[in-house]
Amino acid sequence: MKDSKQRNIFKQWIDSHAGLLFKIARAYALTADDRDDLFQEISLQVWRSIPHFRNESAVTTWLYRIALNTALRWKSNEQKHATQGLGEMRVLAEIKPQNERIDWLYDEIGQLNEIDRSLCLLLLDDFSYKDMADMLGISESNVAVKIHRIKKYLIDQSKKMSHYEI
Repeated sequence: MKDSKQRNIFKQWIDSHAGLLFKIARAYALTADDRDDLFQEISLQVWRSIPHFRNESAVTTWLYRIALNTALRWKSNEQKHATQGLGEMRVLAEIKPQNERIDWLYDEIGQLNEIDRSLCLLLLDDFSYKDMADMLGISESNVAVKIHRIKKYLIDQSKKMSHYEI
């Protein structure tokens, strides 16, 4: 693939799907700096993957897979290098959240296991259960059960926080 064609595809994909990629970065990284680093890493992986895209799935599906896999790898590497208390110090150093409710939701999503966290992000982006199942390698019925449990969990958590009640 020619460099100019790859550059054009990359620009088009990033312009069209930056919100989706940033949403994944936000769910896996706690601080603004980490989110920026992770978004940059995801972008790099998107660039590298362009020559391998075969149009066998939608671009959005392809990008989601790249972003999720990159975020999972990044999170694993971050956990290896984190020291006790460093994460809490970085969170305390954050600027006051712009939208407390959305930040609460992302904090709760961030506490979920990797599959459930991925399902939440896919659900927020209106993917079908079939697409979710294909992306994550689980059955559609398993997707439905997990989403039902996640919703129940989030509702229960919101009821514990009176100012977040749904």
